[in-house]
Amino acid sequence: MKKVIVDAGVIAEHLTTAEAVSPLRRLMRVHLCYTTVVSAAELFGRARTKRERTAVIAAMQAMKVLGINGRSALRIGPLLARAKERDDAYVAAVCLESRLPLVTNEPERYAGLPGLTVRTPAELTRQ
Repeated sequence: MKKVIVDAGVIAEHLTTAEAVSPLRRLMRVHLCYTTVVSAAELFGRARTKRERTAVIAAMQAMKVLGINGRSALRIGPLLARAKERDDAYVAAVCLESRLPLVTNEPERYAGLPGLTVRTPAELTRQ
């Protein structure tokens, strides 16, 4: 099973979808999914009710949350100059340090970040 890092948008879609099986669930059937502490913080920041926070906690328990370490911190500086959003540089640095692709619904958001492999859930689940 291949490993991937999933961004907050894919997880948020999972938490809010009306589909019987979300794209994240389909992805988890064929890949070992991780996320970043940055994405987790973003999701908790969006959660407004106890029910929403509980849903985020459940999603985080279904995958490993990767943090920023000293090696990934070294990569952040150069990425900040190219990233559209500060948090995108942090997420990209964790992906690059972990040598894992990023799965997102917004690949254009991460365009121009050197060395980062970006995929969509549909690409990885052949949908």
